[in-house]
Amino acid sequence: MDTNSHTHAAAKAPAAPEFQSLVPDARLRVVLYCFLMTALFMATLDNQIVSTALPTIVGEFGELERFGWVGSAYLLATSAVMPLYGKLGDLFGRKYVMMAAIFIFTIGSLVCGLAVSMNTLIAARVLQGLGGGGIMVSIFSINADLFEPRVRARYQSYSSLVLVASGAIGPTLGGFLSDTIGWRSIFLVNLPIGIIVLAGLAFFLPYRKPMRRPKIDYAGVLLLAGAVTSVVFWADSGQIFGSMFAPASLGVVGFGIVCATLWVQVEKRAPEPVVPLSLFKSRTVCLLWVLSICSGSVGIGSVNYVALFLQSTTGLSPSMAGLLFIAVTGGIAIGSLNSGRLIARTGRYKIFGMISAGGSCLAFFIFSQLPVGMPIFVYAMLMLMQGISVGIGQQVPVIGVQNAAQPRDLGAATGTVTLTRMGGASLAMSIYGAVLSAFIAKSAAIPGVTDIEKLTPAAMAQLDEHTRALVAQTYAHAFSPVFLSMSMLIFCGFVAACLLQNVQLPTMHKKTAP
Repeated sequence: MDTNSHTHAAAKAPAAPEFQSLVPDARLRVVLYCFLMTALFMATLDNQIVSTALPTIVGEFGELERFGWVGSAYLLATSAVMPLYGKLGDLFGRKYVMMAAIFIFTIGSLVCGLAVSMNTLIAARVLQGLGGGGIMVSIFSINADLFEPRVRARYQSYSSLVLVASGAIGPTLGGFLSDTIGWRSIFLVNLPIGIIVLAGLAFFLPYRKPMRRPKIDYAGVLLLAGAVTSVVFWADSGQIFGSMFAPASLGVVGFGIVCATLWVQVEKRAPEPVVPLSLFKSRTVCLLWVLSICSGSVGIGSVNYVALFLQSTTGLSPSMAGLLFIAVTGGIAIGSLNSGRLIARTGRYKIFGMISAGGSCLAFFIFSQLPVGMPIFVYAMLMLMQGISVGIGQQVPVIGVQNAAQPRDLGAATGTVTLTRMGGASLAMSIYGAVLSAFIAKSAAIPGVTDIEKLTPAAMAQLDEHTRALVAQTYAHAFSPVFLSMSMLIFCGFVAACLLQNVQLPTMHKKTAP
């Protein structure tokens, strides 16, 4: 009787879900993954490599007032098209959508390298961003096609390392190329890389044709792009209109609200919405979006401000301050690789989101309380702690959202994670800048310093010891609330991570692709 009961129960037990990899050969998957990581490195590096070359570009073209738009144009275009590329991958298949994004990015790089004016360069950066956004979104969607959920965690930790490496190498490489070959080389170097990656994907990446007829939600795409662009544009409006609450800035906010409202109404009726509204009904997805926004606000948005803090309060040169970021890069590598393996082994990701947000919150709170004159190794240890924290939770939002979304909406769902992370970084940078400027403006005048905001590290080194100490004290006082704002933002992410359900990623039977 017992035997029969066991037999009957076994027959009724649900079979484990099957996973059909896009590429059945394990070695070929690794080769293909290398091409994908090269494309990701190229797209993310380009937003970092230009930073140290901008003074040279402005020296050639002039128009200093448009300095910020060389970077903002790329960020605006990238953010606006991310949801679109995710949806196009769901409708038409990842291969040709990914290749189209790389082609657009490569052509944009060529136009940047041949730019004859600042306006031409800004327009070319928009074209680059239209391709770069597609590269960043499509890669994480292709990962989901190549690897089952648990194994995917390990490989997406490698993707996180590429993002980190581009951030660490970009400024140094941009300065080197600009000084030795010329600033145009930082864009033209993408041409051979783009061609090699295109050839590799054309040869190695199979085409999986979706089982549904494409129906593009054009109205939804335009309205969502308008809403997203308004948010990013408003984040930069302080530099353009003088204040984020100026009438023109509030007009941008109003336009974004109108676009968002109309977008919701359009998506309710669209047969293939660019971002399925069903995602908003998932508590897990919404919490992971909050975590993604907060993670971007400190993982990406804090870098420039930490660099400025180090140079203004310790007297370090830009190159020496840059070397301290090796601690951040190494920490992210340690955290990302180990958490990826542990997620793959246990199938749990909630705890890593909690540890990541909690560690970052603590690191920035300690930063806010440090007095002037602390030894450099103290800052290095805190930066290592921040890097490990970021690395531990780097892939949690992507893995969680992909697991919670329906397979048919995988690309669109992945696009929303990348979008929220970039949006969080953009908004946070504006918040940090406003806080820093407000407290600097309230500081007392320093004898011998006419404008503290225009005081370069080289000029600061020429000041006498007493004046230099006053400048460091002023910046330390102003940065304390900046670091507190970083700590509060990531604390919101910690709360979101705590509210997540402790789900376990499924273990799937592998099925050979035809």
